[in-house]
Amino acid sequence: MEKKKDPNCSSADAEKDDLHELLQTLEQHKSWDSRPLVRYEGIWLPVMLFRPILTSRKHFKAESTDIILTTIPKSGTSWLKALTFSIANRNVFSIDQSPLLTSNPHTLVPFLEYTVYRDQENPELENIPHPRISQLICLSKSFLIPSVNLDVELSTSAETLWISSEFNPGTFWDHMLGYWNAHLKNPQKLLFLKYEDLKQDVSSHVKQIAEFIGFPFSGGRKPGKGEVGDWINHLTPAMAERDKNLTETKFQSSGLVFKM
Repeated sequence: MEKKKDPNCSSADAEKDDLHELLQTLEQHKSWDSRPLVRYEGIWLPVMLFRPILTSRKHFKAESTDIILTTIPKSGTSWLKALTFSIANRNVFSIDQSPLLTSNPHTLVPFLEYTVYRDQENPELENIPHPRISQLICLSKSFLIPSVNLDVELSTSAETLWISSEFNPGTFWDHMLGYWNAHLKNPQKLLFLKYEDLKQDVSSHVKQIAEFIGFPFSGGRKPGKGEVGDWINHLTPAMAERDKNLTETKFQSSGLVFKM
């Protein structure tokens, strides 16, 4: 029997009801740390973010000047946010007045799903100063600057999540290949970066980011963040070999190469 909609229900309430009904039809279980998860479009998402993720997809309207980041956890996210914010706003704030001196990069470059759409169904974004810089958790049609790497701490249980689709947002290889292929198809709209490359040659990659987002300049500072090859301190030889074999299998014929 079809459920009748309340004629006095607002559009926002109706949307909440629709998402709640959809949620009840989807497969759910708990993660390794007991967080409720729901499987949507082949990806396990935290239930608490199910509504924000879907509403942001529906309501967010990208503008031509938007700068949108997307990264895998522990891949230099804070560093990339700080670099991008500094590059785009270097003519707005002097170095000694940078908001980064008093604010976390995650505050200045918020997650669309985690932050912007978490408490509001359709927040007002038109009055935010341009360029609007934000970060997406999940794959979307609106993205400009992905940043990715292999520098992730793994335990035995975490390795299982890394390989399965429970790793948010989906498996590492699906995440990489999705953005890599999008970059190959539209390199003017999507810049694909590797943490190891950025760490090895900060100056060149900072210039590359600056040119890509429309704020070209020469030179760049070299902040210290993490160490390339630090995986050897966190992976057993068996885990490293398994990851190496999986990476080679998943990325074969794609042209995407990662060094370990």
